[in-house]
Amino acid sequence: MHARCLRVPYSFIHPRRSSSVMSDLKRKERPITSFFKPVNARASGADENTSDGVAQDVKKLKENMPVIAATPTDVVKTPMTTSGVSSPSQHAYASLLKDEQWRKVLAQEFTKPYWDKLEKFLESEEKARAKIFPPKQHVFRAFDSCAMEDVKVVIIGQDPYHDDGQAMGLCFSVPRGVKVPSSLHNIYKELKSDLNCKIPMHGDLDKWAKQGVFLLNVSLTVRAHQANSHSKKGWENFTDAAIREIAKNRKGLVFLLWGKNAQEKEKLISKQNNHLILKCPHPSGLSAHRGFFGSKHFSQCNKFIESNGGEPIDWQIEGPYRN
Repeated sequence: MHARCLRVPYSFIHPRRSSSVMSDLKRKERPITSFFKPVNARASGADENTSDGVAQDVKKLKENMPVIAATPTDVVKTPMTTSGVSSPSQHAYASLLKDEQWRKVLAQEFTKPYWDKLEKFLESEEKARAKIFPPKQHVFRAFDSCAMEDVKVVIIGQDPYHDDGQAMGLCFSVPRGVKVPSSLHNIYKELKSDLNCKIPMHGDLDKWAKQGVFLLNVSLTVRAHQANSHSKKGWENFTDAAIREIAKNRKGLVFLLWGKNAQEKEKLISKQNNHLILKCPHPSGLSAHRGFFGSKHFSQCNKFIESNGGEPIDWQIEGPYRN
C-alpha cells in the first residue's frame, strides 16, 4: 500500500497567523485606478502607511514594465551638414540630377563651398515664395536628356527663359504650345537657309537632345520675369566644370559658341582633343544680322561629325510647319 500525504490547510496549523495574513491582504486591496492617480492621504482620511504602500507598488510597476527598444526602421535619419547641424534641404537641387554618368563626373562639384552657397540661395528663393524657372524637375534636363558619352554637339545659352511656361531645361527650347521666341525663330531661319529645313510652328528641341546635342545654359535657373537674376550665384562654376570635363574626356566634339557670353567659355575647351569650335554673334533679334545669319554652322557641324566617322545630326524639327 502506498502512503497518502494529506494536505492540511495553513489556517488549521496557524489559525492566528493565517487570519493576520488575510487581514493584511484585504487592507492592501485597492481599485486599479489607485495605481495611476496620486492618493492624497490626508484628504481621503487614509493613513500614511497606506500611502507609502501605494507609492511602493507604483514604483514596482514602473520597474517591472518592459522596455521596448527602437528597431533600425523606427529611427529617422536627418541629413547632417559637415558642422553636424541637421539640414533637411541640404543638396536638395543636387539630388535632381539623375544621369549616373554625369553625377559621377561632377560628384566633386557638389562638395565644394560654392555649391553649398548656391543651395542656400535657392532655398531662400523658395522660402520667399519666388517663382523659379524652369520647373524643379527640369533643372538638369540638359544633362538627363543627353548622356555624356552620347554628346556630339554643345550649344551654350545664357540663362533660362524667364516668362511663364517658356523654360524647359534645354537652352533656346520651349514646350509645344508656347510661342517660339525670337532667338529660336532666327535659328530656324538659319537652318532653312543652310540646310533647307522647314520652319516648325513649335519650339521643342528635345529631338536634338536625343541625338547628342547638349543644350546647356550657363545658369540653370532664373527668377520669373527677371533676366540674369540667378547669375553669379554658383551655377557658372557648375556648368564651367561640365564644359571642362566633357571637353577633356571626349574627342571630336563641335562647340557652337553664339554671342560674347558663350565665347568666353572657349578657354575651358581642351585644344588637344580635336574639337571644332564655331563662333558667331548671338541669334537674338539685336545681333542675328551681324553674322549669325549666313554662318552655316549647322552644315559645318555635320561635315565635321561625318569626317570623324559619326552620324550627322538631323536638324529638322518635327511639324507642323509654317507655310
